[in-house]
Amino acid sequence: MFDSETFAALASPKRLQILEWLKDPEAHFPPQRDGDLVKDGVCVIFIADKLGVAQPTATAHLKTLARAGLVTSKRMAGWTFYKRDEKAIAALKREIRTDL
Repeated sequence: MFDSETFAALASPKRLQILEWLKDPEAHFPPQRDGDLVKDGVCVIFIADKLGVAQPTATAHLKTLARAGLVTSKRMAGWTFYKRDEKAIAALKREIRTDL
């Protein structure tokens, strides 16, 4: 089910940090004007700021995580919001436990 793209996405410390923050977005990000942190996800601008990178760099990291199936994105108010795909992450954990 998961391929080398998934594991390559997890090979980046910055992407692992993003996944960790998105596990509990209310603890790691300020309230947003648009979108609920838990229901809708975190705006890319907040992620970029916390990561200490430019917005296009954060977007590239998040798109890599999205292609790997680890986060989902939602467009609202001209911005993109990201949250973890908990079902996909749980499936990946099961696959690793079973196959390794």
